[in-house]
Amino acid sequence: MKKLFVLLSFFTVLFISRADAQGQGGDPAARQAKMKETLKPQLIEKTKLTDAQAEKVFEIYFKSRSEMRGFRDLSEDERKKKREEIQIVTDKAYKEIPLTDEQVKAVDDFFEAQRQEMMKQRGNGNGGGNN
Repeated sequence: MKKLFVLLSFFTVLFISRADAQGQGGDPAARQAKMKETLKPQLIEKTKLTDAQAEKVFEIYFKSRSEMRGFRDLSEDERKKKREEIQIVTDKAYKEIPLTDEQVKAVDDFFEAQRQEMMKQRGNGNGGGNN
């Protein structure tokens, strides 16, 4: 009976952890909502934006990220050029919120730091460290 209980517990934990891991690749809108919920307070604190400004920043940010999704098939040079073009449009949209030049730089720096942290976590999580 104990063996059955242990096996049942093991498979329950395994099922729950696999379902949770698969949830990360699910609905893009849900991922965006979770990301915004997590990062918005940090964005406001680090950039001194208002709540309304932060909402608009996330709308612009998610739009630019979705435009970049199709870049995987491009060469590195083409990708870099497209990223620079989108960054110009994104920064212009931030200025229309309106944000000051300092706020735009703070927002860009914030998202770059988030990207670097995610890259670092992915590298460590996949055994891709400098071993």
